[in-house]
Amino acid sequence: MILTIITFFIVLSILVLVHETGHFLLAKKAGIKVEEFGFGYPPRIVAKKIGETIYSLNLLPFGGFVRLFGEELGESERVRERDNKRAFWAKSKKARTSVIVAGVLANFLLAIVVFSLVYSFSGIPTKTDKVIIIGIAPGSPAEKAGLKAEDVVLFVSGEKIQNTSSFVELTKKYTGKEMALEIAREKDNPCKEKVLGAWPGLEISCHGENIVLSVIPRENPPEGEGPLGVAVSNMEMKRYPFWQMPFRGMIEGFKEAFGWIILIFGALGKMLVDLISRGTIPKDIAGPVGILQITGVVVGGGVLNVLQFIGILSVNLAVINILPFPALDGGKFIFVAYEAITRRRPKPTFERWFNTAGMAFLLFLIILVTINDVRRVIETTDLLSRFRGILPF
Repeated sequence: MILTIITFFIVLSILVLVHETGHFLLAKKAGIKVEEFGFGYPPRIVAKKIGETIYSLNLLPFGGFVRLFGEELGESERVRERDNKRAFWAKSKKARTSVIVAGVLANFLLAIVVFSLVYSFSGIPTKTDKVIIIGIAPGSPAEKAGLKAEDVVLFVSGEKIQNTSSFVELTKKYTGKEMALEIAREKDNPCKEKVLGAWPGLEISCHGENIVLSVIPRENPPEGEGPLGVAVSNMEMKRYPFWQMPFRGMIEGFKEAFGWIILIFGALGKMLVDLISRGTIPKDIAGPVGILQITGVVVGGGVLNVLQFIGILSVNLAVINILPFPALDGGKFIFVAYEAITRRRPKPTFERWFNTAGMAFLLFLIILVTINDVRRVIETTDLLSRFRGILPF
């Protein structure tokens, strides 16, 4: 648990610091005065001023922040005439826009980098005609029968498996009944011989290429799981000559990052619809508590899983921040767009009200999602099984 908490804070800090570093670098490039770059959030522990910027180490280890001179329109009252050109609001709309979107781009680039590293080391996803088990839910019939990740399903009770769809259909056909699964397993993935039910004659030594196991698919599986409790795929990880892997990994990294953008926008849309129409938050939306628990599962999966998790969260942070919502980067862009269209700046009082209202609504959403997380903790001990089809367990 301690390792999970430490990893959670490290991952969160990396994501936020990368985001704020994007703002910091583009602000410097645009000639905007950066008053403070903080590691963590106040209260301040120690600080040192280098040039015109204060670099501070703060008590709360939740990432960091960048404080720009004149970022709030209301600050124009305290800006001295000779410093006007260094204020955020005094810069061109193009310069301000570049600073606003820099954090989002930094998170997106981080996601591409870590996804590229993952694929460079784990292999490139390649479509095959195989049905490969990529995840097994704890306590499921599949786990009890001895199935393992990377097993390849060949036959179900004598019927040849053509694709993932045929496997799903046959599994449903045998719901509540005993069926025999013939699988192929790599020799370096050892197992214990296991005979369940009435199929002992079909049992083959695990030291050979094929194994036959008996299993009964559940009639009423837990939410987020199927009758067997497995996640399957027709993709396998293919390795190329070592000098090709970084380039192929980078291509897959781009595809993975863009794919997650689409998934996250879809999830946010569903959350908004459910919130408006039903007054509820979808159960598969994770807040701070849910992310902490997922971190625990990811840590147990090794370094590559942690890297992929960082990439997924980094895309999440990028997408959420670009939304045209008060208190987010997208909300700040709204003011720049308003100025470009109307040729006048919004009133400082309106901006403060707009951001305050937006922050209050965001806190409200965070509270709702956290309550949702806690409710799932109470209802089930396997909250994370729904994510096993996404992360490569």
